[in-house]
Amino acid sequence: MQRDLSTARRLFGLIMPMKSSFIIGLATMLATAAANLALPYVFGRGLIDNVLTTQNLRLLNIIAFGLIGLFIVKGLFTYTTNYLLAYVGQRMVRDLRDTLFSHLQELPLPFFAQKRTGDLIAHMTYDITILENSLTKDFANLIQQIFVAVGTVVMIFYLHWQLSLLALLVFPLMAWAYSIFSNRIRKVARKRQKKFGDLTAVLEEMLYGIRIIKAFNLTKVGSKRFEKENHANFETGLKTVQVQATMTPTLELLLVIGFSIVLWFGGKEVINGNLSPGELVAFFGYVALLSTPVTSISRIVGSLEQAFAAGDRVFELLDVQPSIRDLPGAPEIGDITGQVSFRNVSFYYPGENKLVLDQVNLEVSPGEVVAVVGPSGAGKTTLVNLIPRFYDSTEGQVLVDGIDVRTVTQESLREKIGIVPQETILFGVSIRDNIRYGRLDATAEEVEEAAQLANAHQFIAELPDGYETILGDKGLGLSGGQRQRVAIARAVLRDPKILILDEATSALDTESERLVQDALNRLMHNRTTFVIAHRLSTIINANRIIVLQDGQIQELGTHEELLAQGGLYHKLYEMQFRGR
Repeated sequence: MQRDLSTARRLFGLIMPMKSSFIIGLATMLATAAANLALPYVFGRGLIDNVLTTQNLRLLNIIAFGLIGLFIVKGLFTYTTNYLLAYVGQRMVRDLRDTLFSHLQELPLPFFAQKRTGDLIAHMTYDITILENSLTKDFANLIQQIFVAVGTVVMIFYLHWQLSLLALLVFPLMAWAYSIFSNRIRKVARKRQKKFGDLTAVLEEMLYGIRIIKAFNLTKVGSKRFEKENHANFETGLKTVQVQATMTPTLELLLVIGFSIVLWFGGKEVINGNLSPGELVAFFGYVALLSTPVTSISRIVGSLEQAFAAGDRVFELLDVQPSIRDLPGAPEIGDITGQVSFRNVSFYYPGENKLVLDQVNLEVSPGEVVAVVGPSGAGKTTLVNLIPRFYDSTEGQVLVDGIDVRTVTQESLREKIGIVPQETILFGVSIRDNIRYGRLDATAEEVEEAAQLANAHQFIAELPDGYETILGDKGLGLSGGQRQRVAIARAVLRDPKILILDEATSALDTESERLVQDALNRLMHNRTTFVIAHRLSTIINANRIIVLQDGQIQELGTHEELLAQGGLYHKLYEMQFRGR
């Protein structure tokens, strides 16, 4: 219960920035409801008792023209209501998505390693879309229906209080039935949202891996896996509909039972002369009008229950605190030479006990090229990820120019570091903008100069739109080597003091590797460079080579020195070049 109240306060707090528009929209909605409340009385007492019975033509004209004017005003109010509530709902969605996306950007890599992309997309789309309808239209409609219900009850008591008491006997039973249904709706709504996240995750994974699926003839396997999640999502969706579909006719049946009882006693009162025909018509008009808020409230509350479940998921995500944060008042790192030190560094991933890095000590001088090699799982990528604080060491210190990286702002630290990963990440904007992401204030000339240094200018210039060519998803439309050279141009433009190359040429053909390696050699000049390499031929000229195994530095030296030792590096080299 306490959690529900907290969620409710936070959900309705999303409306507060647009409260003026919401209040005006709500006021016009209530004005429309007031006009609807007047109609049964006008037709019952006004038309039947005061016009038709007395044959008052003048009053008939007033009522007829009055109704036209009433519906003109009602139409204006309805338009105002729909527009303002739609504005509030869509702006709320816009602001909430902005907030949620900005929050996701602040979360560190360990969070994304533990979360499925499909679940995060579901939070940004499905959950927030539910909130749009529920927190504006449904909530306002709930207030309107409550207003109509209260107004209707007042009017029926005014007309005949004994009949009113009889008519209202059924409502406690309806309230009990509603409480049962609402609890069931909340449970199935949570389950449905989880299944939707599972479905989105599988879809994203299947589309991302479509090349492998086709290559290994896994289309049937992929289809069966998607079909399984899709059918599970269908079943939970159908269960939600089933509960809601059962609730409405059940409540309506209870209402009709009460209506029938009132019909019998009301007719008897007219026969006995205790109630006029017009009053009875008006009374039944109000009783019929009461059925709308009763059934609507049950539907709206069911929708709000789903919104609360969606709100729980969104707020759970917003409440996640970044595990890697700047210290209060942390300074910028300022100019650096590029010296990097690892002092007694150990690391393990959250939730795991096995050390990925174990007491690593290393001193890297400014401008030095250090290669990191070792078997899969040795901790190579983890080691370099500690430098830009993608992760924080569990023990020990990582220092840049003698400064603990945890004591300066992440933004200023990462401005000094350039990264060229194995899997090139490009965005669906122009090639020029992709390169300019290295330094947002770069001029067009600086972008093209960086492209030339990265051996990318020639192929970019040959494209139909040159640097303004819009790339597809993840750089679709460019070859692997071309994508990698655009990424190198981005790093060149950043002009970092520290450079991290994470197997930057491992997925390229020979010609592409030559062009990329030539660009990398220019990029590494006079920069402290960490090279994670699978192809040992690319690191022969490194100043030093670190051989990692089981999270520890097993060997350290130049290519020739390590070959002469006959250890792990020599074994890896022999395995890679045997038979060539």
